[in-house]
Amino acid sequence: MKLLALPRLALAAVLLLPTGWTLFSGDPAVALPLCRAAAQAPTHAPTSAPDLSGHDVCRARPTSIQPVRQARPMPKSLAPADTSGHYQHLGATTMSGWAGVMGRISVADPGVRKDTLDFTAARFMARQETADGDTAWLEAGWAETGWAGGGRQRIYTYDTNRNAWTFFDDYAIKPGDRIWIYLQAESATEQGDTTWLAWLWWGDQWHLLASQNLPISAAATIEQYVEIYSASNAPKSYTVPPVSFDNVQLLPTPGAPTQFWREDDVTSTANQGSAPYCVTWLTRFDTWNAGDCIS
Repeated sequence: MKLLALPRLALAAVLLLPTGWTLFSGDPAVALPLCRAAAQAPTHAPTSAPDLSGHDVCRARPTSIQPVRQARPMPKSLAPADTSGHYQHLGATTMSGWAGVMGRISVADPGVRKDTLDFTAARFMARQETADGDTAWLEAGWAETGWAGGGRQRIYTYDTNRNAWTFFDDYAIKPGDRIWIYLQAESATEQGDTTWLAWLWWGDQWHLLASQNLPISAAATIEQYVEIYSASNAPKSYTVPPVSFDNVQLLPTPGAPTQFWREDDVTSTANQGSAPYCVTWLTRFDTWNAGDCIS
């Protein structure tokens, strides 16, 4: 991803509707009640997958939408490490298509420098090349950025429909918290797109972060990454304490049970990283952590 496409320290916060949502015609998300964020991150795992027709789901309130000047193109290669521009992509990518991914991500406190284009993001992504050769995707997780947020870690999504970071500051996450994120393909549209949803488990219910009609299928490439960008000329200009992923599961098809993302069952490429940032695999690929290399 090319962070240099971002306006330098001049990202406009835009609220597209009073709730911050852009809803499509017939989007079932419009019927969901707005969420009331709980005071702290949940301490136990979700008991079932989210369902747009269910009673225990709600629609999260974006607090800022920060567009980029142009689409953030995907790196040409994520394996081996793409370090151009001092990027590190640490984690794994599926080699085949899946309808979703769910897992738990820990929150850490990177030393992102204020008033810079530095960022660290821990996220899941669903992506696919489109018919015209571009790449479309939806990602969700937490991020800390140098250009906004006051040094806080924030729940976010990014989608290529708007080419924008969307932040959700109602969820006051902090280092040591663990959040559950679920990306899923919901349904095909009349135009041949697929509605992809991003959910956050919070306060004993699923909070819908994003509902985007993307020009991709319900069998997308899935990523799980800690993405680190340094705007400095130095390869390492800030520290990243270990960020952990666990209980990572893939959704074979919409509505099917999930299965653990295991090396023997899911053909994947892995990015081990290299100094100064490394990956430690505990179980490839459903339990791992990444950040500063441990000497």
